[in-house]
Amino acid sequence: MSISKDEALNYHSKGRKGKIEVIPTKPCFTSRDLSLAYTPGVAEPCREIHKNDDDVYKYTAKGNLVAVISNGTAVLGLGDIGPHAGKPVMEGKGVLFKRFADIDVFDIELKSKDTKEIIKTCQVLEPTFGGINLEDIKAPECFEIEEELKKTMNIPVFHDDQHGTAIISCAALINAAELAEKKLKDLRIIVSGAGAAAISCCNLYIMAGAKRENIFMFDTKGLIHKERTDLNKYKMSYATDNIFSSLEDALNGADVFIGLSVANVLSKDMLKGMNPNPIVFAMANPDPEIAYEDAISVRTDIIMATGRSDYPNQVNNVLGFPFIFRGALDVRATAINDEMKMAAVKSLASLAKEKIPESVLRAYGGKEFSFGREYIIPKPFDPRVLWNVAPAVAKAAIETGVARHTIADWSSYKDELKERLGYSQEIIRMIVHKAQKNPKKIVYTEGEEEKIIRAAHTVFTENIGSPILLGDNKIIERKIIDLGYDIKDFTIINPSNSDKSENYIKALYEHRQRKGVTLNKAKSLIVQPNYYGCMMLKMDDTQALIGGLGHSYPNTIQPALQVIGVKKGINVVSGLYIVIIKRKVFFFADTTVNVNPNSDQLAEIAISAADTVKEFDIEPRIAMLSFSNFGSVKHPEASMVKKAVEIVNNLRPDLEIDGEMQADTAVVPEILFRDFPFSKLKGSANVLIFPNLSAGNIAYKLFERLTDATVIGPILMGMKKPIHVLQRDATVEDIINMSAIAVVEARNK
Repeated sequence: MSISKDEALNYHSKGRKGKIEVIPTKPCFTSRDLSLAYTPGVAEPCREIHKNDDDVYKYTAKGNLVAVISNGTAVLGLGDIGPHAGKPVMEGKGVLFKRFADIDVFDIELKSKDTKEIIKTCQVLEPTFGGINLEDIKAPECFEIEEELKKTMNIPVFHDDQHGTAIISCAALINAAELAEKKLKDLRIIVSGAGAAAISCCNLYIMAGAKRENIFMFDTKGLIHKERTDLNKYKMSYATDNIFSSLEDALNGADVFIGLSVANVLSKDMLKGMNPNPIVFAMANPDPEIAYEDAISVRTDIIMATGRSDYPNQVNNVLGFPFIFRGALDVRATAINDEMKMAAVKSLASLAKEKIPESVLRAYGGKEFSFGREYIIPKPFDPRVLWNVAPAVAKAAIETGVARHTIADWSSYKDELKERLGYSQEIIRMIVHKAQKNPKKIVYTEGEEEKIIRAAHTVFTENIGSPILLGDNKIIERKIIDLGYDIKDFTIINPSNSDKSENYIKALYEHRQRKGVTLNKAKSLIVQPNYYGCMMLKMDDTQALIGGLGHSYPNTIQPALQVIGVKKGINVVSGLYIVIIKRKVFFFADTTVNVNPNSDQLAEIAISAADTVKEFDIEPRIAMLSFSNFGSVKHPEASMVKKAVEIVNNLRPDLEIDGEMQADTAVVPEILFRDFPFSKLKGSANVLIFPNLSAGNIAYKLFERLTDATVIGPILMGMKKPIHVLQRDATVEDIINMSAIAVVEARNK
């Protein structure tokens, strides 16, 4: 994946600076709210905690709060860059905790290289946090810090640089050995690198069954052996007899290569000397110890893993730390012990052998894969990791006596974890991967706009589609060069001098000659990007159209209706927004087109929305909204909504739909079950059909501006071909998302 320096810097600097913020979880708008949140109401939980210290987990956020602590002495591949320069990485770690396991994080950067000072700082912070994740602290200090904190603190302390890689790679090693038909105790393991990760990996491999005497570790000075006098106690534990003169010598007849060092230390010739079915984990990032292509070119029997996402078997720490902390926090563990780490290892190894669900296959391009040489550990974005690893870790904590809270209903716990993940929020990622499986041509009618060019570049580099930019060639090319992109990545067409203009003029004239369009009128229209783009779509020179960034909604949709038209059997087009809030996804319609729809039109909007929602692999539950609940108010507008429900039931009895109902009735199942048990809706509605454009447009805009909801759209429903009209303030991310949606729609059509 290609990401420019400017894109990375803009990502971190635009809008609110950085990547995280603190948001209150309780209302604090009125004087009463303030009295509850602070004085005098806050005194009550203080008194309860004073009586029972463990109640801090009941009345505060401590139980879901982790500190990511670093002094910036061993950051990523950047080395000792200090606490300020390391802060973006620590914020990023917080984002991963939240994204993958719904754990809140404060990142704490310490201006100190004094081991005792860092230890003391962590110790005095214990009352604030449910756990501490040590990050990017250089060896050997990281070992000393973690050892002392584990002895003296009553909350989990975990140095991810050590144990994260160890856990993921150990799971991979167990499965690789099984595929190679070898036993862990018999493996000769050669390790390149002797830092925190390498030593922790080997410690865990031994716990899993490997033999210490079969492990040979190399640092920058060569083999770690007993005759050396420059070894700290951690390296000394892997000192062996001085029997190998070089890494190449050691690899001759070896079973396993573990790389946690630098690029290109492993050559093709070295690889040739390894035993049959060699296991090679080249985990240096971004460039592995041997390139994947080089490795498979000389050993077809290899079982290989790297730290990269573009090759099979990515050893990615995100498979470990969020879920290990999730399990530890949920049982209020006092530590993360070896048994909990091994439980995570076994859970990951076992999950890789399970049948891959279709949703995960789709997330990775739709290509079938199963347990084998190219799939020995779960994929980083496999959501099943959360509800497999976290319970395994929690059970191990309970069984080993470090848990202060037990879980009785493990099935309910798994359901809770799924809700924490906000599985429904995977909707856009799933759509992007669907698009990547079968990319299409997309024409952008405002090709001169910088946001369009940026989005189109991502669409190209991520294989979502092939972008076509309409506009002045010179202007577009200059902006592409200024942005640092390659002009060859784009197709640029100027409607004013295109060699296809004559064909398009003729086709437009023939199509609209009895609807007021003369030949001269067709000539004047075709130079307009909106009409030219629609003709491209009509003539199958592109498969999707994205427009509207620089024009009003009617000016973009009118050419689409005139040139492309609506689907057969459809009388109205309509607009749909995806609204994601508090880990739940809703679909709002109609939000952009029909001002005052009648019952038939409302029914058609509901059916279009339901069919669109199904394209996202979500089962629609449709609520037809009103100010009335099932006849509670006698009014023509409420009656119109009720009639629309009857029409849908007659036309599409397969759909789960009900109304008329108020908005809170639709989204709060308790109200529906308590007051209206006869309703056909089973649970909260996820498709909300508004009675008119005012209601729908106002609702989505209020969500977008006054809440932390993610709002995606509008999706234009009912057109013969994929056309989507952007809002004027659409972001680059909005344009990318709409492009992916358009590609998937084109594929389905």
